[in-house]
Amino acid sequence: MERTYYVYLLASRKHGTLYCGVTNDILRRVFEHKSRQVPGFTRKYGIDRLVWYECHGDIGVAIEREKRIKRWKRAWKIDLIEENNPDWNDLYLNLGGTLPETLKPA
Repeated sequence: MERTYYVYLLASRKHGTLYCGVTNDILRRVFEHKSRQVPGFTRKYGIDRLVWYECHGDIGVAIEREKRIKRWKRAWKIDLIEENNPDWNDLYLNLGGTLPETLKPA
């Protein structure tokens, strides 16, 4: 069985603070960011909007891609996002993700 690994970019808002990560379960990982389960940078700055991701079949390739993107200039990351997501829509729900209880409308 082949696993899928995801390199992803989160944003706090359109043209906001960015975060790049890698995971083997993108829905779980983004849910963790949205529910503020992940201590540190993303929780501190409210970074939980999935604005870009790509899939890889090899964890080594995914980690190398993440490291490379982290070294990129901010403008290059913005170009990467806007190439396929010009409005910076949150792609999480389109992938079948669910919102944490704290974010659901009353």
